[in-house]
Amino acid sequence: MRTDQPQDIVPGALPEVITRYLDAHRTHDTATALSAFHPDATVTDERRTHQGATAIETWLNRSAGEYTYTIELTGTQKVDADHYVTTHHLEGDFPGGVVDLHYRFTLRAGLIDDLVIES
Repeated sequence: MRTDQPQDIVPGALPEVITRYLDAHRTHDTATALSAFHPDATVTDERRTHQGATAIETWLNRSAGEYTYTIELTGTQKVDADHYVTTHHLEGDFPGGVVDLHYRFTLRAGLIDDLVIES
């Protein structure tokens, strides 16, 4: 049952697949990051949706090289067994230079089915 009221959790309580994605994305390990997604998953970032492994791989490669930035995990929440939210503080050479982003994960069968990144 989805409550839609996220509960704060410690980062170690995140599902392994989310931690795998976050760690791999931070180190620009595209292959490992991609392994966390269903082949037909979707990612929405900067109001653009990328669907399927090929599109997500292209997005991962582009986002890894487009800007230089630091990223700090500042919050983790569980909505229900298949929905999690992580909050990240980024600082870098992108427009605006500083942003807090919410990563909204939907899991299916142990993999990421949908990821929405928004401020």
